[in-house]
Order: sequence, then structure tokens, then C-alpha cells
Amino acid sequence: MVLAVLASPAAHAVPGYTGYLDLPALNGDGEYGGGLHPDLPSAQPPLRDALTQARADGIDPTRYATLLHQYWLVTATDNAAIDLDGWAPERGVAANSATFSQVYVNYFRLATARSDLYWAGMAGIAGASFAAGFFDVGDIAGVVSVGGIHELGNAVAALLRATPPELLTGVPADITGLAVLGPRLSAADLAWYQTRLMIMQKHIFIDLVPMHEAYLAEGMAGIDEMYTAGLLDDSMRLAWSGIDGGTEAGRADALAAMADREQNQIIADQWDVTASGRDGMGRVLTYVTTVAGKPAVPGTRAPGVYAPVTVWSPIAAGRPLGLRTSLPAFNWADRDTRWDYIAADLLPRHLDLATDAARALTVYREPFAVKLDRGRMLVRLPEIIADLTTQWQVVPS
Repeated sequence: MVLAVLASPAAHAVPGYTGYLDLPALNGDGEYGGGLHPDLPSAQPPLRDALTQARADGIDPTRYATLLHQYWLVTATDNAAIDLDGWAPERGVAANSATFSQVYVNYFRLATARSDLYWAGMAGIAGASFAAGFFDVGDIAGVVSVGGIHELGNAVAALLRATPPELLTGVPADITGLAVLGPRLSAADLAWYQTRLMIMQKHIFIDLVPMHEAYLAEGMAGIDEMYTAGLLDDSMRLAWSGIDGGTEAGRADALAAMADREQNQIIADQWDVTASGRDGMGRVLTYVTTVAGKPAVPGTRAPGVYAPVTVWSPIAAGRPLGLRTSLPAFNWADRDTRWDYIAADLLPRHLDLATDAARALTVYREPFAVKLDRGRMLVRLPEIIADLTTQWQVVPS
């Protein structure tokens, strides 16, 4: 019996990572609670152990890509004091409001820790304005009959009624849509829009923050592993090489590349879906975001100041008559014009701030609650409507 046992082949333990290979990132777009795949742990130790084994066994990184991504995502949410399992946009605002703010607090944590992480600083500052709009939507939902969007829609409708008919045909559809549909907005529309914003916020975090954590922990080796696994493209690897090189040009290029990835790859399709939703109300809400929004990066112009609507119509024997408004000539949901605004106004102003490290640190360290309160639409509503009524003018050539 002893000889028989000794002669039998030894049993081999199945590696702990086997069940984590070749998994798709089912929740890569951030639409649901938890991490990237339900089979993956949401705690660092088992993820780390599985990665260590897979690396030691020479497994192709493309096969453990989702495991690697999940590890750095869990690292990111742990460092941000966010409960990944509880971060569930589909559960509504009440279940996610604390996390919504904490995401931007974490961007400031990253930017304060490393002054060369320009994108994190911009994401925090611009995100504070975005968060203010998010909570504005919640406030309006509670008092929708007298809320800001109803007032805004009614104000625009009154201005359109006073506009010469020769000019009305040239008024952009977003403005007429705000006038017609804005006063009909419901609490259900607003709740839907908040959920859309929460999904996009989580999607950006899932994509960009894990690579920040990989770089902070392992430098370019961490970035190169993500690149080899197919989690980063050539543009992102070049961006991190620029940061790692320590030059101002490299940091500026990385800011532009990360902003481009955020707006034109990560959430571009989600903005399209949002703008086309709710039988026209999605378009109204994305335009309201554009009208009322102003990124808090110092020196950045409000969209309506950067690109105001002016409509011209030839009347009176060929002499043009113009309608000048303080409303933006673009909708934040439209990727091309959104990127034009970001590239021409937001990115240069943030570079002005980020290259002055002492000034940037002062901005980053200001309490998030102060930034949030300063951007609230209901606080700014009298100013917004005053701008509309005083700057909306019919002008001669």
C-alpha cells in the first residue's frame, strides 16, 4: 500500500487565478453597482494574490486584464474611501450622493499628493461645478413647480415672444426646446438625468483613476503592464511617459490626452444616449447644464460667454437685423462643440493654474463644500435670469 501511494502521481493544486482569466469587464461602463465582473473579489488581498501567481506563472497579461483592472480599481476606491460594492447608480441619488462628492474629493487628494497630475486637479475643480449641477437637479426635483428649470424655460419663452418673427427661424433648436419643454419638466425626468450623470461619473473613475493608482504605486512598470494587457492605448502610455519624463511639455500633453480620452472615448456615447432620451427632455436637460454650468477653473468663461448665440436675418432692403443672446450656441452633450470649448478655454486656463504649483495647491485645498456651494444654480439663478433678460437684444448690423 505504501509503495502504491508513493508510486501514484502527485496531485497539483489549481492556481488561484484560473477562474479570473479571460473575464470580460461586464460593468466597465459603470452602469451598475460593484466592480467589473461579479466573479472578481472586491478586496485587495485576494486580487493581489491572484495577480502575483499569474505573473509568476508567466500568464499573458491580456488574459488577466480584467483581474488587473479590478485590482487597481479596488485600490483606487479604497484610497478614495469609497465602497465599491455600494457604488450603484441604478439605486438612485439617496444611495449614491455621498459617493458622488467623494469622487471629486479624491481627485483633489491625487492632485495635492502629486503636483504633476494635472488632469486630476482639473477633474476636481471642474467636477465641483458638475457636482453642484447634480445637486441642483435634486433641489429642483423637490420643488419642480417653482424650480429653476421652469423659471428658466418661462424666461426664455417670454424672450422668444418678444423676438421679431424674421429672426425666430434662426434660433437654435435647443433654445426653442428649452422654452417649450422646460416648463413641463417632471421630477421623474430629473431623477433619470441624475442617474445618467452618476453613470458617467463612475465610468470616468473606472477608466482613469486605476491607472493613476498604478503609476503612483509602481511607476511606469505599472503603466506598462496595463498597456500590455490592453487596458491603455498608445496615447495613454505616451501621456504617462510625458508625466514620468518630468517636463512641462510632457505634463501639458498628458493633460490634453487624458481630457480627450475622458470626453471623446469614455463618455461620448453616454452623452449621446442622454441627450436623445426622455422624448426631448434629455436634450433640454443637457442644454440647461450648458446654460447654467461654468467650470470653476479660474479664468474659464461660461459657455454662453465663450460662444453666445447670435442670429442674423436680412430684412429692411437687405440691412441685417441681429438677435444677440447670452445663451450658449452649443449643447454640452454634443462631442465636437464640447471638445472645442474644453480645448480652447478650459485646458489653457487649467494649465495657467497648474503650472503655478503654490496657487494650485491653495485652490485644491479649499474645502470641497465651499466649492460646491459657490456653484449652486439656485443660488445663482437671479444672476442667470438677469443676464438672460438684460443681454438678450435685437441689434442692427
